[in-house]
Amino acid sequence: MTIPSQPDGGRADPHSGQVGRRAFLAMSGAGVVALYVSTGSGVRKVAAAPVARGTLSPGDVPKFVRPLVIPPAMPSTAPDTHEIAVREFQQEILPPPHPPTTVWSYGSASDDATFNYPAFTIEATRGTKVTVTWINDLKDDAGHFRPHLLPVDPTLHWANPPGGVDGRDSRPTFAATPGAYTGPVPIVTHVHGMEDVEDWSDGYSEAWFLPAASDIPADYATVGTWFDFFAGKAGALGAGWVPGQATFRYPNSQRPSTAWYHDHTLGMTRLNVYAGPAGFFLIRSDDPVDNPTVADTGGPAILPGPAPQPGDPPGTKYYEIPIAIQDRSFRTDGSLFYPDSRVFFDGFAGPYIPDSVVSPIWNPEFFGNCIVVNGRTWPFVEVEPRRYRFRFLDGCQSRFLILAFDDPKVGVWQIGSAGGYLRAPVKLDELLMGPAERADVIVDFSRVKVGTAVTLRNRAPDEPFGGGEFEPADADGTGLVMEFRVNQPVPDGFIDPSTPPELLVMPSAAALSEGRTRSLALLELESEEVEPSIPTEARLGTFDPGAGAPDGITFLRWEDPETENPERGDTEMWELYNFTEDAHPIHVHEVLFEVVNRQRLDTRTGRPVQDPRAPAPTEDGFTDTVIAYPGEVTRIRIRFGTAGQYVWHCHIVEHEDNEMMRPYRVGPRQPGQPG
Repeated sequence: MTIPSQPDGGRADPHSGQVGRRAFLAMSGAGVVALYVSTGSGVRKVAAAPVARGTLSPGDVPKFVRPLVIPPAMPSTAPDTHEIAVREFQQEILPPPHPPTTVWSYGSASDDATFNYPAFTIEATRGTKVTVTWINDLKDDAGHFRPHLLPVDPTLHWANPPGGVDGRDSRPTFAATPGAYTGPVPIVTHVHGMEDVEDWSDGYSEAWFLPAASDIPADYATVGTWFDFFAGKAGALGAGWVPGQATFRYPNSQRPSTAWYHDHTLGMTRLNVYAGPAGFFLIRSDDPVDNPTVADTGGPAILPGPAPQPGDPPGTKYYEIPIAIQDRSFRTDGSLFYPDSRVFFDGFAGPYIPDSVVSPIWNPEFFGNCIVVNGRTWPFVEVEPRRYRFRFLDGCQSRFLILAFDDPKVGVWQIGSAGGYLRAPVKLDELLMGPAERADVIVDFSRVKVGTAVTLRNRAPDEPFGGGEFEPADADGTGLVMEFRVNQPVPDGFIDPSTPPELLVMPSAAALSEGRTRSLALLELESEEVEPSIPTEARLGTFDPGAGAPDGITFLRWEDPETENPERGDTEMWELYNFTEDAHPIHVHEVLFEVVNRQRLDTRTGRPVQDPRAPAPTEDGFTDTVIAYPGEVTRIRIRFGTAGQYVWHCHIVEHEDNEMMRPYRVGPRQPGQPG
């Protein structure tokens, strides 16, 4: 279907185009550039062409030759206090003989040995606040700023430090097509999945800050639009908001859950996260009411453990392991590869901004051709024939994952999602995850014969995911994730101390009450200046179901006034009408929410054509990210707990960075807040 674009907030939109069918090029995990033409049925047909020169073929990367890195716990500078910096360093992501890779990541500012990609895990206890001073240390030994490892497109609506105080956080104009930005890099860290966090600690995209480097140009903005306002709100902690750093406080008031932290700078999240800065943030509870019990006794259940803790001696065995799965591409010199031109995506070589509305560098999606797990390509881990607890994270750019073990003797049970424990354990054959989603999973190797190697595979496509039919990932590349070697025998008579997952009774989680309904739209813009038209932006907007499509659709940009403004304590149902042909993982900051249902639409009118269907059993709990499928309305119920300024967005980070993010506000405007 084709929907004519609507004006932004009633204004004429120079980016107006079409929404709906599109043809585009995307890099497949098989190491080719493939032409995908939407057929309207969720099936994309493929025609291959050579991959862009300079990338390392995944066939040249040995698989399962190096052990999985289990991220240690992040050391603290004082109880429940951290000073964490972002720095540049080299790490062996690819196995020898390939060279090491230059990356960025977080580490304890006082301990160089703690810098790793992905970052060490922050451990927190429910009800105990944690304070973190985040330091932008992207500068060299001489104190000069480090430019980005990857090409930064300055034509997007982005942080824009060269714009100065008046032009920061904007979409600049140009007299000629610009090259990539090479100046100092802004960062601001977001703990993804932190409920009830105050806005000044949420990592708002316009609260970024540059490193305290000696050579920042005098006319550059060194902080984002909201930085000074939030520093004032931070009270005594505002003393930590000095050049190159900011101090945030996390309430950890929610149920035990698997959160993660990463950069969230306006228009640069895709690049900053791809460079490496991300890590797990785990919230635990000592209160029995927050934890599972055993069905036949009512006593406390025992989950597989331990997990890494500060001060663990070398050689400690872990039975709870966080596993971050990401896709990356590399050059033959070991460096990270990310496209430096729109040509990579669809062959469009211009004209670019300002002679068209097409940005010269931004790519609508990106699929790396190598799978990286905890900072290594295709690792292995040695396990015993017993139960393990894995905290899975889909940390990919645009890639959805459908994970499954290739041995039916492996038992898999999901016990939690992004927002904590499910209401009941779910036995799985495979696990679907969208970008940014987490899954708390118990994996039982007890029936696997010692000496067996079990492979975790991915069958999701090497292209945008729509939920319909698709070509699975390359079986010898991105279809492989990691190997589990069941080669550590247990003593005779060994009895696994953990509770069988089928006997787990999960802690109660009361459903949210009903409230007002907001109808929102997931959209895409295409350029009519190019034939055939090509995507130029992803968008969010509002939708009036009574008016139907297309009349009821309003396209909105980041800078448009907030259209979602609940009061503190309100419960609302958000209806996410997806008028695009891709599934979008939609993330709402500051809250955990419930998935209510999904319903198929007539996308020409936006009206439902089938009865609603209940969420999947793996969604029976709370989450912060939901998959909104194309041609459907996805309904979520949210309670808003803390007043302030937040955002909601698609977590396909290429979409997020080019307008598929919107601010929302809980409560009234704050006195003195930026305009």
